[in-house]
Amino acid sequence: MNTRKYETILFSYREGIAYITLNRPERLNSFTSQMHEELRDVISLLESRVDLRGVILTGAGRGFCAGQDLSERKPLQPGEVRDLGESLEKNYKPLVMRLRALPVPVVCFVNGVAAGAGFSLVLACDIIYAVQSAKFIQAFAKIGLIPDAGSTHFLPRLIGTQRAMAASMLAQPISAEQAQAWGMIWKCIPDESLQDEIAQIHQTLLNGATKALAATKQAIYASSENTLEQQLDLETELQREMGATKDYREGSVAFIEKRSPVFQGA
Repeated sequence: MNTRKYETILFSYREGIAYITLNRPERLNSFTSQMHEELRDVISLLESRVDLRGVILTGAGRGFCAGQDLSERKPLQPGEVRDLGESLEKNYKPLVMRLRALPVPVVCFVNGVAAGAGFSLVLACDIIYAVQSAKFIQAFAKIGLIPDAGSTHFLPRLIGTQRAMAASMLAQPISAEQAQAWGMIWKCIPDESLQDEIAQIHQTLLNGATKALAATKQAIYASSENTLEQQLDLETELQREMGATKDYREGSVAFIEKRSPVFQGA
């Protein structure tokens, strides 16, 4: 197992699967400048790995991520104004964009509360599991802010305008069961099944046709901006590329031979 030591996250890498665990459990894994720096370092490492086949993201302790750690910011003095857009430009926007651009599935396991920017981080992932005790909260309205780090993009597309408006303006928690019913997450799982589900996803990513999964990710995310004709053209282009992969050849042969394919991610 390949590992690197960090202070605010845990990171390990085995069999082409990267594990990232937000690791400030005493603060519900809330974001700090150091955590952003460490996440940037990890993502840079992953972007350089040609053998990468998937990413699994979760949190340590009883929460996933409570958003920005407001205690890191000094109290405002009378007449002082803080540029909150600076942190979004420097930290959150690159984090979301780089996670979306990784050419592998990013699977999030929400192990507890996901609030504020932590909620946004969840939505930036490709496949989302949540334990039954998890809660999702857009808490920005309680401190006079708007949802950020991508939430105003992700939420309406996932759950519709009315639900996104209410979740953002009323700041009421969304349960894991409700999130699944609304299509905001893939699956709500029993708390005690978390590690078993992670192990299953590890095997699924390890055994998957990695290039085809990357192309699927690219196509689905492009569909919200493309016309039907543009999407059909993109599908044609990507399918042509997939037809030249070793995994497609293996999949075709395995289908004819009536056996499970052995994909190499190539």
